[in-house]
Amino acid sequence: MSDKPLSLMDMVQAARAQIQEISPAQLKQRQETMPDLLLVDVRESSEHEQGFIAGAMLVPRGILEAAADLSYPKRFQTLVDAHERPVVLYCATGGRSAMAAVTLKQMGFQDVSSLAGGYAQWEKDGLPVARKARYV
Repeated sequence: MSDKPLSLMDMVQAARAQIQEISPAQLKQRQETMPDLLLVDVRESSEHEQGFIAGAMLVPRGILEAAADLSYPKRFQTLVDAHERPVVLYCATGGRSAMAAVTLKQMGFQDVSSLAGGYAQWEKDGLPVARKARYV
């Protein structure tokens, strides 16, 4: 084993080797055919506010473990209850969501995928995005 420290891209590449990635088109198909699909946006709330995939639950990467832990008082019950449901995670470009997918697998989630290319690829492919109304 090398003593060289891992870079972010090394960690993302290692995560991608352990998980399933799906394309935006595959996610769109799953949204239409899998009513129990849980879509999770692991970006920061400031990113989510700029636009998101409709139906996504915001769980920033920094709090994912706590949100998914049954024994944690501030857990996100919808996420905790999704151990047996299909879960698709996405972030801006696919790195954070790949690492988050590994984490959820380690926590016992059975069917976890990451959106290849993330929100940027979803948007580039011309798929619909949602934005919350802003009140000024």
